[in-house]
Amino acid sequence: MNQKRISLLAALVAAIVILVLLWIVLGRDHGNSADQRGDAIMTTYSGHGGTFKNPIVDMDTPDPSVVYKDGFYYMTFTHNGADIMVMKSRTIDFRHVKRKVVWYPPFGTMYSANLWAPELQYIQGKWYIYFAADDGNNENHRMYVLEAVSDDPLGEYEFRGKVDDGSDKWAIDGLVMEHEEQLYFVWSGWEGDVNISQNTYIAPMSDPLTISGPRVLLSEPLYEWERAGGPPYIQEGQAILKHNGRLFIAYSGAGSWTPFYSIGLLALQEGGNPLEPEHWSKVEQPLMKMNEEIDVFGPGHNSFTTSPDGTETWIVYHATSGIHDGWNNRKARAERVAWDDQGMPILNGPLAIETAIAVPAGEGIYYAKHAKVADGELLFELIPSRHATEMPILLHYRSEGSDSSAVLFVNEEEWGGVELAETAHQDIGYVWVIVPFNEGMNTIKVQLEEGAALEAIEITRYEAENAQAGKGAYAESNPFASGWGAVLGDSTDEGELQFSNFVVPEAGEYELRIAASNRGDAEQQLQISINGKKAKVITIEPGERQHFNTILLSVKLDKGINEIVIKNLSSAIALDYIDILKS
Repeated sequence: MNQKRISLLAALVAAIVILVLLWIVLGRDHGNSADQRGDAIMTTYSGHGGTFKNPIVDMDTPDPSVVYKDGFYYMTFTHNGADIMVMKSRTIDFRHVKRKVVWYPPFGTMYSANLWAPELQYIQGKWYIYFAADDGNNENHRMYVLEAVSDDPLGEYEFRGKVDDGSDKWAIDGLVMEHEEQLYFVWSGWEGDVNISQNTYIAPMSDPLTISGPRVLLSEPLYEWERAGGPPYIQEGQAILKHNGRLFIAYSGAGSWTPFYSIGLLALQEGGNPLEPEHWSKVEQPLMKMNEEIDVFGPGHNSFTTSPDGTETWIVYHATSGIHDGWNNRKARAERVAWDDQGMPILNGPLAIETAIAVPAGEGIYYAKHAKVADGELLFELIPSRHATEMPILLHYRSEGSDSSAVLFVNEEEWGGVELAETAHQDIGYVWVIVPFNEGMNTIKVQLEEGAALEAIEITRYEAENAQAGKGAYAESNPFASGWGAVLGDSTDEGELQFSNFVVPEAGEYELRIAASNRGDAEQQLQISINGKKAKVITIEPGERQHFNTILLSVKLDKGINEIVIKNLSSAIALDYIDILKS
């Protein structure tokens, strides 16, 4: 081979390598909905994706405290100041959940009234709820703690008394901070006995119930944005944030009764002592504040949680939609936390309620390790369905050495068998089935043939109201829909709906089951595009106004993230959801 051919071959190989590296690093960004991850090559399947929209709950949920553990998100919040409620959800969207009041205060005590901002925490193997309360007189607000009797956050709690730092000063919004195997209590309090300002205090703890040293003043509300709406001037709603060895305390400043309520940040220097105020620095500007252009006001009093796969940090906060709402209409919202090159948190919100947000990584996967095991069967509980319907179920399994099978039971009724094709060593196999669900919470029990192992299950449904509506399309509440609503178009016939986080474990032919209602008198046609390419046109016949018909569509999808765009939505068409199965 001559030198010229060798040089040309080397150049070709180099060009291919560069292109492959660019493909891996840059990836493909299908769509423009918020929080796109844009993975180019998916090495590990982490759920079917999807999007959600704020707020994440229908009822008022001021001061949300959210924890993710063992397959579930748990939330508590200020529930009318009268008791403590905990909600349990498969997703960060708390619209369809199990909820329970876990504790009522006794009458006639110093903690019988004005229960504010409970904090649910899992510390050293136990669940605790820290809350502020008084006897009806605000000056008597102090911090108290409940300890769970069992390992169920929705179970019984025992009242364990006051969390007392010895000063007996006004205190609210307390929670435990764990740092380098030491516990600390962080809260909002007054310096004296008069409501001049609320400061950030910290004290060491000997255990989750006991403060073991004097309180230390960490920070006061001195910036102009912190003092908005005052006096009194406010630092409250403290929340602990950790990332790559760094420690932060987020807090809310300005009056909570004003639209100026915002989220600020304290940062501990590397190797610093949390009890030394000079080891903390305060960021001058808030991380999140109101946005009048999109009608989000008073974002604050947040907590931090993780994505189900543990790779992402999420903030959950409350905000209102009206500039004069004050303490009314405060509902929980969520978004992913980003990080800059210096390891500081970045919040891209608050986001408009119309913005579709990619769900936390790994959400929607019900892992077998979190299921109940009895007599070799796996039981998955609390699977919500708004109506009696059929749902697509994806099984993740292993069956090395030979084909196998499984038997499914839905709500204790045997549904039938599922064939599990042989998988290569360490590979995961995937198989879809459609099963009937009842209205409310459902259960799925899986009985496996010997030699098979179940990794997880998931419901591969994409609710249309959570997708990004644009160009004449809009989401509205609909009691007949699968989720909280449906998407319609206006009278221009140019409505567009974008599913931008549509994820599949392997490339190939898939079947889409599109639920739509034609409210008009004539047939309607919708154009479906896949990853920027026009795929097919579907026809929807006229039908009953609130009845959604299912249209089947066979499409080719890439491994990983795909984008599906539906165009030509008109006022006659309502879209409910898209289900996906492997053809």
